[in-house]
Amino acid sequence: MNSKKLTILVTGAAGFIGAALVRRLLKNGERVIGIDNLNSYYDPTLKRARLSEIEMSVSSNLGDWVFHEIAIEDVDSLNIVFNQESPNIVVNLAAQAGVRYSLENPLAYIQSNLVGFGNIIEECRKNKVENLIYASSSSVYGGNHNLPFEETQPVNHPVSLYAATKKANELMAHTYSHLYELPATGLRFFTVYGPWGRPDMAPMIFTKAILAGQPIQVNNFGKMQRDFTFIDDIVEALFRCCYKPATSNIDFDPLHPDPATSSAPHRIFNIGNSQPISLISFIEVIENFLGVKAIKNFQPLPPGDVKATAADTKALEKWVGFSPDTPIEKGMKLFLSWYQSYYQA
Repeated sequence: MNSKKLTILVTGAAGFIGAALVRRLLKNGERVIGIDNLNSYYDPTLKRARLSEIEMSVSSNLGDWVFHEIAIEDVDSLNIVFNQESPNIVVNLAAQAGVRYSLENPLAYIQSNLVGFGNIIEECRKNKVENLIYASSSSVYGGNHNLPFEETQPVNHPVSLYAATKKANELMAHTYSHLYELPATGLRFFTVYGPWGRPDMAPMIFTKAILAGQPIQVNNFGKMQRDFTFIDDIVEALFRCCYKPATSNIDFDPLHPDPATSSAPHRIFNIGNSQPISLISFIEVIENFLGVKAIKNFQPLPPGDVKATAADTKALEKWVGFSPDTPIEKGMKLFLSWYQSYYQA
């Protein structure tokens, strides 16, 4: 544990990744400030249950926990929190998530992912935050079919508004790093899963339907590939980045610019398991654990979706000495055990 207790502000603290990171930071003895608006994109009951888990863990940890129920789009409330709490480190995980929902409600993404993120980086500038870590996404690779994805590849062809907002976040953060020397690290998450996961994602959707004997929609006729990454691996990478602020690349060549680094203190890293599997194989893992066969409804690739993702994580491993490696069978066993316990399925 650190001898000096840091104040770390985590936005999206009631979310899947946010709540898991908060518990990890509290275990390390930090003072953690959580922000979340507890919106109804999915059932707020699950978000409140995650907060309850955090509250129960506080007494057994050395850290301190404070929660503010506000939205990052609310600039006045955000300003008050920053002034009151004076965070050393900010981890921005608040966002309107989901690729397909961005086709239905684009304004939610504009408000949260662009306006809200703009508020965050401006508060970081004003309050001289020492380290900003923010969530990007593997979706920024868009129409790129050159697998595995490397941070040095261009990401100029997003195929969803969600992806476009995440690419915009990277550009906004880099600009603040360049203009104001704000150390900022963007982390491109690859299909995160595990206990306390989101109900709008495949593990939860498939498990619920299979147990209920209902058909599941298998996109791209089961040929999609995803780099499923276990939540504990995501949190470990985030945790380590909290204690290693981005620095400028002293070898940065403006004649041959590296998209992942900069002459400014800004870095971008993939966080993925580097072991993509097909959607049909993923479903088989669930079937084998539950002992139930899925009723499969095969569909073409939906608009805004991509056929395959796979992460190259060599840069992350070099930066923080860690690379995700949890096998899908182990991770899904932990998820499915949690699911059956939480939902009494």
